[in-house]
Amino acid sequence: MNADLWPKLLLMLENRLEQGLFTLWIRPLTACCEGNSLELQAPNEFVASWVRERLSDVVREAAQELTGKRVELTVVVRKPAPVVETAPAAMPQLKAAQALALPLDYQPRPIAAARWRFSFDDFVVGPCNELACAASKGLCNDALAADHLFLSAGPGLGKTHLLHAIGRQLATRSNRSRLSIACLSAEEFATRLVLAIKARDAARFKTEFRESVDVLLLEDIHFFQGKGKLQDELLVTLKALQARGCKVVLTSSFLPRELDQIDPQLVSCFASGFLALMDAPDFATREEIVRRKARSLQVQVPDDVTGLLAERLTTDIRQLESCLNNLVLKARLLGQQITTELAWQVLENYAAQATSPDLERIVSFVCKCYGIDEPELKSKSRSQQTVLARNTAFYLCRKHTALSLAAIGERLCRKHSTVLKGIINVEREINHQTPLGRQLSSTVGRLSS
Repeated sequence: MNADLWPKLLLMLENRLEQGLFTLWIRPLTACCEGNSLELQAPNEFVASWVRERLSDVVREAAQELTGKRVELTVVVRKPAPVVETAPAAMPQLKAAQALALPLDYQPRPIAAARWRFSFDDFVVGPCNELACAASKGLCNDALAADHLFLSAGPGLGKTHLLHAIGRQLATRSNRSRLSIACLSAEEFATRLVLAIKARDAARFKTEFRESVDVLLLEDIHFFQGKGKLQDELLVTLKALQARGCKVVLTSSFLPRELDQIDPQLVSCFASGFLALMDAPDFATREEIVRRKARSLQVQVPDDVTGLLAERLTTDIRQLESCLNNLVLKARLLGQQITTELAWQVLENYAAQATSPDLERIVSFVCKCYGIDEPELKSKSRSQQTVLARNTAFYLCRKHTALSLAAIGERLCRKHSTVLKGIINVEREINHQTPLGRQLSSTVGRLSS
C-alpha cells in the first residue's frame, strides 16, 4: 500500500460517515500501511473497541475501493509517548491526557457543525412535512412562539435534513461574530460526556454545553431510554439553555409520551416546546423529491421513470434517493440512457412499498427470514436469533403500520418498553452501518408488497 493511503482514506470516510461519527472515532486514529495490511492505531482501548465493533467493515471496504485489493485490517491501541519532564503547572493536564492516551490539547467541546449537509432550499415540502418545515423556519426567524422544537418521524423521513437546515440557516443569518451551535446525536453527547469524565474534565464539558452553546441540535433522543445518569445530565443542560433563552431542537422516531423509560421531568421538557410530526410523503411529493435529486445529480430522468420510482418506493426518502443514485450510476457505468427497463432492474434490489403490509404479513415474513415459527417469535425465548427476529418485527410494524407501541407489544406478547427497546436497537445498528446493521437493512429491504 502507498504511504499516502491513509490521508485519502480519511477524506473518503469523512464524506461517507456522519460528521459526529467521523470526528469522534476516525479523526483520533493514526495508521500504518504495509503490503495488504492496514493497522489502525487508536488512542485508547475504548476507542479501539468501538471502531472494531462498528466501523471496521466501513473502513475496510473504503480501503479496498481505493487500492483495488483485499485489505487485512486490524485495530490496536497505539503505544503511549515517552513521559517527559514537565513543569508542575502542566502535570494535571498531562496525567489526564496520559490516562486516556488523549492529546494534551484535548478539550471536550460540543461538536460545531462547520459543514452543514442540507438546507431548506433542497427540502421538498408536502402535506406530510409542511408543518415541521414551517416550524423549523419559524425557529430560525424568531417567528415560532417557542425556542424549543421537537421533530418526530420515522426513519428516512427528513428529521436530519431539517436539523441541518436549521443549523445552516442560523449560522448564516447570525448577526453575531460567532454563534455557538452544537449539532450531534444523543449517543455522541453521551460518549463525549463519558470521555470527559474519564479525562477528569467533566466540569469543562458541562460548562461548554450549559454556558457557551447558543443552539443545541440533538438527534435521536430516544437513545437516553433507561440511562438515568445521562438523563440527569441532559435535563440540567436543557434547563440551563432554556433559562438563557437558547434555541433547542430535538429529534426522535418516537413521541415524548412513548418514551416510558425517560424521567417524567425530562419528558415534560421534551414536550415543552413546539411538537411537529412528519409522515411518509405522498405520491406528488415523492415525484418532486426524485426530480430535485436528479437536478442535483445533473441528469435527465424521464417522467415515466420518475413516476415508477415514486410509485414503488413510498415510505422512506433515503431509500428513494438511494435507488435513484444507483440507477444513475448504473446507467453511467453501462453507457446507457436512463430507461424504465433499467429502472426496473435497479428496483429489484429495493422493497416494493406500494401497499403497506399488515402485522400478520410482517410476522410471516420475519419468521421465514429467520427460520422460526410464529409461536417461537411470541415465546419467552431469549436466543440471539429469536430476539433479533422479534426486534426486526417490532421495527417493521412501527415502520409500516399505524399500530401504537402498546398494540404491537400486545400482538407479539411483549411489553411496550420491550418493543421500544427493540426498535431503538435495530435503528442504531442500521444507522451506524455495522455488519449487523447492513444485514438488518438487507432483511428489511426484502419486505415487498
